[in-house]
This record gives sequence, structure tokens and C-alpha cells, in this order.
Amino acid sequence: MTDHLSTTFAALADPTRRAILARLANGEASATELGVPFAMSQPAISKHLKVLERAHLIARSRDAQWRPCRLEAGPLKDVAQWVDHYRRFWEQSFDRLDAYLQVLKKEKKHARKQRKH
Repeated sequence: MTDHLSTTFAALADPTRRAILARLANGEASATELGVPFAMSQPAISKHLKVLERAHLIARSRDAQWRPCRLEAGPLKDVAQWVDHYRRFWEQSFDRLDAYLQVLKKEKKHARKQRKH
């Protein structure tokens, strides 16, 4: 059994691959076009594309000599859902912290009033 979320995170761990996905969010591009901004060989770019393809983050097709790559955002939705669970956890934690700080603020204000009298 393959853990698709782990495969997606592994593919996203590399900044070059994240930059490639960002570029593909603007539309299809060939491997050569995707390699332009990077100081690396075309075989190195191809390896990055294979990782992204195995993670189902991109799809490649063939149109004569042109092999365009396109973004496949489905796995990113799974990542967003996973992260969203933890976002709710942190929001709830911050809400509890805020409530506690409000209690402390009221107690401090009450203590100052008591000292004045």
C-alpha cells in the first residue's frame, strides 16, 4: 500500500519541484521551458519531473515533438485537508490562550483597584 500523502510531501520537499509546480499553475510547459530558471542540466530537470509525476502532481502528454507538462492539483487538495486539521487545532489553542489572557487582564485590573482602596 502506498501512502499518497507521504509521496506528495516528499515531492514537495524540494524547492525546485515547488517552483516547477508554481510555474505550471500558470499553464502547461515543456521540460525545456521548465528548466530555464534553474542552473541545472536537462536530465536533472527530468528527474524532478519524474518525482512530480510519480506523486501525481503533474501529468505529461505528447503532441508531436512537444511533451507538455500540466499541474494535477488533486494531491494538493489532500495536503490542504490534512493541514487544515492542524490549522483548526492551532486556532482553538490561540482562542483558549486569548481567553486566558483576558482573565489575567481582568484580575490585574481588579488587583490594582484593590490596592487603591
